Amino acid sequence: MPSSVQRKRVRKTPEARRAEIVETAARVALTEGLECVTLRRIAEELAVRPGLISHYFPSAEDLVGEAFSVAATGELDALLPAERPHGTPTQWLARYFALSAGEAYDDISRLWINARHLSRYRPVLRDRVTEQELASDDRLEELIREGVARGEFHTDDPRTAAIQILVVLDGLGAHANSDRTDRPEAVTRMALTTAERGLGLPHGALTDVPPPAEPAEPVEPVEPA
Repeated sequence: MPSSVQRKRVRKTPEARRAEIVETAARVALTEGLECVTLRRIAEELAVRPGLISHYFPSAEDLVGEAFSVAATGELDALLPAERPHGTPTQWLARYFALSAGEAYDDISRLWINARHLSRYRPVLRDRVTEQELASDDRLEELIREGVARGEFHTDDPRTAAIQILVVLDGLGAHANSDRTDRPEAVTRMALTTAERGLGLPHGALTDVPPPAEPAEPVEPVEPA
């Protein structure tokens, strides 16, 4: 016989609810575009009333900006973590380029295209785009400076080298909606070539590089019986 006792609904904390709203908005932004991030749409995704969404985000513009920031920050942390206790700068830069290429990166490329276009008309989003651009510049510059300090990279201006690499990646990403089947190899590896030239590396230095890995834990010696 089915129980007639109703389950008690667990009320989420304001922090958890806000995080859920933002994560959902970021997912919609990535898969469908920032134009689809509305208070009503996110309410439908979460099966709640629109009033609950507006309680945390009175303006849809604020939610759009937050959704973009969360998605872009997640992308940056996945491509190039701030904390890199293992591996070399060369390994991390090679990994960065490997993850930045191909269809897996197309969704975030489309999001950046979308955000830059809409930021022309939306001041809140424009500020968030600027913040994320600077965060990307800073993160890559930090890696390049580390490589210079270790003698792996050679440049007198890590900031400019970082921006040049990102500009080329952005340019290639602008074609995320286009058929790139017949793209020449010289164009496909343009970002790699820019990095090699800007950092004083030989051709191919950033390809076929083993990924950074945590060192193996030492094996304790077994005492003889």
